[in-house]
Amino acid sequence: MKRTWVLLVSGVAVCAGAMGARSMLRGDNAGNVLTGKAAFASAETERPGTFRKITVADLPAPYATMSADNHAEVVPRPKDAWPKAPAGFEVQLFATGFNVPRELRMAPNGDIFVADSGAGQIKVMHGLTVDGRAEIVSVFGGGLDRPFGIAFYPPGPNPQYIYVADTHSVVRFPYRNGDLKARGGSDAVVSSLPSGDTSDPNGGGHWTRDVVFSPDGKKMFVSVGSRANVDDVDNNAAEVHRADVLEFNPDGTGLRVYASGIRNCVGEAIQPETGELWCSTNERDELGDNVPPDYITSVKEGGFYGWPWYYTGGHEDPRLAGKHPELKDKVIVPDVLLQPHNASLQLLFYEGSQFPQEYHGHIFAAEHGSWNRKTRAGYEVIRVPVEHGKATGEYEDFLTGFVTPDGQVWGRPVGIAVANDGALLVSDDGSKSVWRVSYTGKVGGN
Repeated sequence: MKRTWVLLVSGVAVCAGAMGARSMLRGDNAGNVLTGKAAFASAETERPGTFRKITVADLPAPYATMSADNHAEVVPRPKDAWPKAPAGFEVQLFATGFNVPRELRMAPNGDIFVADSGAGQIKVMHGLTVDGRAEIVSVFGGGLDRPFGIAFYPPGPNPQYIYVADTHSVVRFPYRNGDLKARGGSDAVVSSLPSGDTSDPNGGGHWTRDVVFSPDGKKMFVSVGSRANVDDVDNNAAEVHRADVLEFNPDGTGLRVYASGIRNCVGEAIQPETGELWCSTNERDELGDNVPPDYITSVKEGGFYGWPWYYTGGHEDPRLAGKHPELKDKVIVPDVLLQPHNASLQLLFYEGSQFPQEYHGHIFAAEHGSWNRKTRAGYEVIRVPVEHGKATGEYEDFLTGFVTPDGQVWGRPVGIAVANDGALLVSDDGSKSVWRVSYTGKVGGN
C-alpha cells in the first residue's frame, strides 16, 4: 500500500524571559539568550530563567557522537526534592495517587480532567483547598485502552461530550459542566486508528493519540505517531496514517491527512488568536546526542515535515540516503527547535490572568526527558513566548528540578493545563502526581 504525502507551510511563536518583560530578548538584551553550542542543555544546566535558541546552523552532522542508551530509572522523590520555578512563583503538590497521569485538560467550569493512561481511566479533579490541593479526585470514566487525548465538544462554554483518544480509537462520553462521573457509557467515534498495541501485526511504536477541535467545531484533529524510529515507509502498511495529523468530522467521518511527516506529534493545541493548529513533536533517535532537535510548530494544512527521509528542513537521514530527493526542498523547518531527544509532550497557550501580563498567550510545554543522549536533557517545563503569532526561536527553562544533582530522575512532566484561577498545573508520571505552579510575586519560594 503506497503512502500518500501532503505538503505544507509553517509558522509558530516563541520568545521572552522568566524574570520580566518581553523586551528582555530584544535589542541590547539579546545576549541573555544562550546560542550556538551553549544552547544545548543538560539537566545539570537547566535552570528557571535560562533562555536558549537553537538554530538550523547549530546542528551537528549525524553520528558526530555515538548514539547513547541512557534510559532513566525513576526513583522515589527524595525528601528534599521539589520542582523549581522562576523567582516569584510557588510550586505546590496538587494531587497524588495516580497510576500513569498523562494529558490534562480544563473543563469550561474549571474542573481539571486527567488521562490516567495506566489505569485506563479519565479522572477529574475538582475544587481547591487552602493548601493548594484538589478537593476531590474521582473517576469520570473507565474501560479505556491507554487514553491520552481529551477534548470537550462542542468548543465553548457548554460542551455536550468529552472526546477521549485511546491508542486505537476515539470515543466520547456524554457530559455536562460539573459532571464528576460520566452520565453514560462511551461511544466509538473513530473505531480504527492505527494501533499502538504490539499484539497488532501493524501496531506498536508510539501509542499516544491527541485530539483537538477547530475553533468552529467543524473539524477534529487527531495526531498519530510513527510505528518505527525511522523506516522506509513506501509500501509499508504498518505506517499508513501514522506520523500524521489526521482530520475528521466530529462524527468520525471524512478522514483525510491534514499534515504528514510529523514523526510523533504528542501534543496538539489551537492558538487562540489565529485558530491555527500547533504540535509538540518528538523527532527520531540514534543519530547522536544533539541531532535532530525535537520541536514545537504551527501546522498548516498540507504540510510535510520530513519523516522519515529528512529532518529539520532538507537534512537527509543517512539511513535512507538517496530516497525521495524530490521532497528535500519541500520539508518545513519547524518554528521552535528544542533540545534533541527532549521528548516534548503536551503544550498549551497561557490564557490565564494570574501570571504577569508578559506571559499571556505564551506556550508552556512539558518535556518528558531524554533517553537517547549521553547527558540527560528535558525533565522540565518550558515557556515559549509568542509575539503576534510568530516565533523568534527562543524558549525558557521554566520548571526544573526533577533530576537530582547525581543524575537520578524522580519526576517526568507530561501534561499541562491552566486552572480556573490562572495557576499552571503539570502532570508528572514519574512521581505519579500533579503539581500546581502559582504566581505570588514573592522572592524565595519553591
